[in-house]
Amino acid sequence: MKVKKAVIPAAGLGTRFLPATKAQPKEMLPIVDTPAIQYIVEEAVKSGIEDIIIITGKHKKSIADHFDRNIELEMALKEKGKNDLLEIVEDISSLIDIHYVRQKEAKGLGHAIYCARTFIGNDPFAVLLGDDIVVSDKPVIQQMSEIYEEEEKPLIGAQKVPHKEISKYGVVKYDDFDYRVYDVEDLIEKPPASEAPSDLAIMGRYIITPDIFEILENTEPGKGGEIQLTDALNELAHKRDVQAYEFEGKRFDVGNKLGFLKATVEFALERKELKDEFREYLEGLIK
Repeated sequence: MKVKKAVIPAAGLGTRFLPATKAQPKEMLPIVDTPAIQYIVEEAVKSGIEDIIIITGKHKKSIADHFDRNIELEMALKEKGKNDLLEIVEDISSLIDIHYVRQKEAKGLGHAIYCARTFIGNDPFAVLLGDDIVVSDKPVIQQMSEIYEEEEKPLIGAQKVPHKEISKYGVVKYDDFDYRVYDVEDLIEKPPASEAPSDLAIMGRYIITPDIFEILENTEPGKGGEIQLTDALNELAHKRDVQAYEFEGKRFDVGNKLGFLKATVEFALERKELKDEFREYLEGLIK
């Protein structure tokens, strides 16, 4: 079965970016000139996703506004002959059908996914976390969808990280693997490095089957007093085969300031109109 639906959780408070996120969503902070969440939506579209639901919270209206049409802006750009900008604006609103549901309480990622249950129904679905932007020749969700379609097993996106950093992540304990696909035994949320079963970390991309919702409905709050998606997936892995996939691509963690700055610099250096002057500026800084 093809994966045609995706969930993008975007209900967090963005406290690591205060005061910038006091009045605007963290997901709308721009990497150069494009909101972070647009990169996530574009990955889904390039991967063949046909419908997206974004889980939002209070003060997140600008996300919906961004992906909606802005007739006044379009008319103004057309009148001024700024056709290049007009095309960009029109392309954003025509990317894909996007639906929204509000997570009324901040109960964690697992609860945010549970809020999408009516939209998902009985279909497999992708989950893309907005803190993870990945640059790759083939979009990560497309890589994962191709694997899922072969065996129809829930699939967790992962990459290996330095052992000293493993306590920042959910970690995969695996039994066996074939190239980049691992058979999951257990998932452990942010273990101390000394107790981590591997260096394979969960990295913000999933393809999940709808039987996760019954588990989420009965999952007790875990670390941080929140309903953890990792806990629910771990229970699912004890009931059926679940795999982890070490995806190809360079990941930027834009959920923290340093990762956000790294993404901004590297994306700017890829922009034809910016790269030469910006590189010259950076080289001048480090002399």
